[in-house]
Amino acid sequence: MAAALKLDEFNLLDDGECDARIIAAKNILGDRLCILGHHYQRNEVFKHADFTGDSLKLSQLAAKTQADFIVFCGVHFMAEVADILTFGKRTVILPDLAAGCSMADMANLVKVRKCWAELSEVLNPDETVTPVTYINSAADLKGFCGEHGGIVCTSSNARAVLEWSFARREKVLFFPDQHLGRNTAKTMGIGLDEMVVWDFTKPLGGNTPEQIRAAKMILWRGFCSVHQMFQPTHIENFRKRVPSGKVISHPENALAVCENSDEVGSTEYILRTVRASQPGEHWLVGTELNLVNRLADEMKDKGVTVEFMSPTVCMCSTMFRTDPQHLAWTLDNIVAGNTVNRIQVPETVAAPARAALDLMLEVVD
Repeated sequence: MAAALKLDEFNLLDDGECDARIIAAKNILGDRLCILGHHYQRNEVFKHADFTGDSLKLSQLAAKTQADFIVFCGVHFMAEVADILTFGKRTVILPDLAAGCSMADMANLVKVRKCWAELSEVLNPDETVTPVTYINSAADLKGFCGEHGGIVCTSSNARAVLEWSFARREKVLFFPDQHLGRNTAKTMGIGLDEMVVWDFTKPLGGNTPEQIRAAKMILWRGFCSVHQMFQPTHIENFRKRVPSGKVISHPENALAVCENSDEVGSTEYILRTVRASQPGEHWLVGTELNLVNRLADEMKDKGVTVEFMSPTVCMCSTMFRTDPQHLAWTLDNIVAGNTVNRIQVPETVAAPARAALDLMLEVVD
């Protein structure tokens, strides 16, 4: 096997040269290659994806593809899911290993195990608490859920997953995103007085034993750095300026933003809803910038105005790390017989994580 091509050589190429190399590599590899692109990915890379979608859609596509190589233009936890659901039989590659997720980093196995141990001082968590991890989390946290009778969710299916969870046990430990957990639980009729936030820096998460016993939802103190930029004042200003306008937000936003929105849903839901608009409609959208800009361009010719919610640029900076240079480098190495940046989850972690993911796919199938 020849030595791997060096990334430094590709960093000097302009986007046009990278495009030509990417297209050439795709033609050579054919059905052996599947490029998955998340909606938050930059346009220069997104356009090369064979399939696009949110976390749930891409997870399902990863499980079904027969391609030898899955190149995931997303972030680290997404590539892990692809490896888990394909039983390590496909070569899953992340073009830039630095493409992580700040929200996912807010919960790790050490912290969650400590939380579980502290909960054990108050109650029997394996009998009374279902651990639910948002798909935006590391593989070992999905494995933790699998080991403790828990499950994974996405923003598309969080309600169905919580309904399944409460049918089994009386409480849910939801991590790492508190906002998705809170917003979803509230739509199910669970009161805010039945929810507590677990601050992993404090004993018992900053709660009393009585508060934990009374709580139905134990929400990890985590959040998305992009969605925390959106504020209710952005919606108020929009409604004054465009009285007939509509507001749609992602459930990773704070409760006050979601409660002041006309619609709340996943990226797929946002796309589906706005695309169904009539000419003359005007939307304010509270989610990642690349997705909103792409949607705005798409709807312009249909007479629909799509506006980004925040006056501040809010893009997923780690998703943005994957650029045409990294993608061209990845594909040229595959053509040359080399594998770079392969994501492999040890089977000891993958097996329980797969159990939690399979439960999710069963619940929403």
